[in-house]
Amino acid sequence: MKTGIIGGAGYTAGELLRLLVNHPHIDIAFVHSNSQAGKPVHHVHQDLAGDIALAFTNQLFLDEVDLIFLCMGHGQSQLFLEKNAPLPPQLKVIDLSHDFRLKRPGHSFVYGLPELNKSSIQGSQYIANPGCFATAIQLALLPLAAQQVLNNEVHVHAITGSTGAGQAPGATTHFSWRNNNVSVYKAFQHQHLGEIGQSIQQLQTGFERAINFIPVRGNFSRGIMASVYTECDWTTEEATQYYQDYYHDHPFVLVSDTNPDLKQVVNTNKALLYVEKHDNKLLIISMIDNLLKGASGQAVQNMNLIFGWDETTALKLKSIGF
Repeated sequence: MKTGIIGGAGYTAGELLRLLVNHPHIDIAFVHSNSQAGKPVHHVHQDLAGDIALAFTNQLFLDEVDLIFLCMGHGQSQLFLEKNAPLPPQLKVIDLSHDFRLKRPGHSFVYGLPELNKSSIQGSQYIANPGCFATAIQLALLPLAAQQVLNNEVHVHAITGSTGAGQAPGATTHFSWRNNNVSVYKAFQHQHLGEIGQSIQQLQTGFERAINFIPVRGNFSRGIMASVYTECDWTTEEATQYYQDYYHDHPFVLVSDTNPDLKQVVNTNKALLYVEKHDNKLLIISMIDNLLKGASGQAVQNMNLIFGWDETTALKLKSIGF
């Protein structure tokens, strides 16, 4: 299959390229970037020297590929699709932005969380890849919603690495501010809350309790650790069994019997979950790499499902990215 990447100079595109150059069924036809057009791809994604001979292009070759990945900023994917409509009828699209994650009239994107929508993803044409925080938090909550026991407020404290803010430098992303520092942002109003609530209601219709989410900027490059708790009658043993049962057929989600740490998932497409009971509250620890299971790794996982390949193809080895 031939694929193209739109918005190829950023962190998620770099991770995507690292995965695709090792994918046995994929030929990367073009990497699009207006800002880097003409430069060799490995001049921007320097660890790919010797792995990819392409240069960035500002031209589009949509008729020549089977699939495109949209790795642009939020709001840009919708503009791109409007500008280039109609798309070739055979072309499949995986969008890594926020633009199509929420259901609304006028678009036919499937929400691409395999642990929730695997059967819908298989054979689909348009996929909205989930957000990174949203992935970690949903994986912590889906087994509860599936058993109809998510009946109280949910409290989430989650910390993310600096790559979650993208490659463009900013006041809260440059090294001298981020290093040896930590801060809260978008408390109770993070943009991923909408897709989290949408997914919970898909399993537990009528769920209307608050999800109290405190996002935190961490002083490390990559990874997300979410600590989630809510009132629940399950014991630790019951919760562990329910979580293991729910994720039995999902190869990248592991339910740990020991309290995990972030380094266990960084540079992998794994999600690591751990549950324990404290009085009437169930605590769920959820950990992912924000650039892989939270973005590009999940996009490749969705691609594998679309085309009927083994879900884990090109995703078992650790990434060599930063």
